Amino acid sequence: MLKIIQRYQPEATQDCPPRIPEVLSLPFELRCKGRFRASTDSGQEVGVFIERGQVLQDGDLLQTECGQLVQVRSQAETVVTASTDSWLQFAKACYHLGNRHVPLQVGERWLRFQPDHVLEELVRLHGLSTLTEAAEFSPENGAYGHLGGHSHGDHEHSQGHSHEPPNSHSHEDRHAHTHAHS
Repeated sequence: MLKIIQRYQPEATQDCPPRIPEVLSLPFELRCKGRFRASTDSGQEVGVFIERGQVLQDGDLLQTECGQLVQVRSQAETVVTASTDSWLQFAKACYHLGNRHVPLQVGERWLRFQPDHVLEELVRLHGLSTLTEAAEFSPENGAYGHLGGHSHGDHEHSQGHSHEPPNSHSHEDRHAHTHAHS
């Protein structure tokens, strides 16, 4: 088993990267982790032990403890792609999905997210058509560079708020927490 220990850091004097002998195709869920076992596309078992907190992106290079390089590929997985010809409908869907803090890939008048019947209904209510398909999923990193949920760390908060609009009657996915926003 190959032990992957770090992201590849090319030396400044190196003009071109070395030949890539192995490719590691991973779904989004595994690309979010720093510790996992998998197999390369050629069947070689690997253990990944890299720094946590950064999502692996398509094309990233990883290095094993013996110096071998492995290239990350986004694996096709089941996703929902929602699209529209209307920029207004698109903007409204982006707003409402963003308010739910879900991983979201954004294209030109199309959105891609992991299957969820509530989210699918939400985008259809805003006039987007949906298609469940197998495709690569590479969501945006978010305003603060983190993915995969809403976190406020291990600190105290002083001012309360809700992420639902005023006079909203929806109780799905509602969470209340207290902190100040700048």
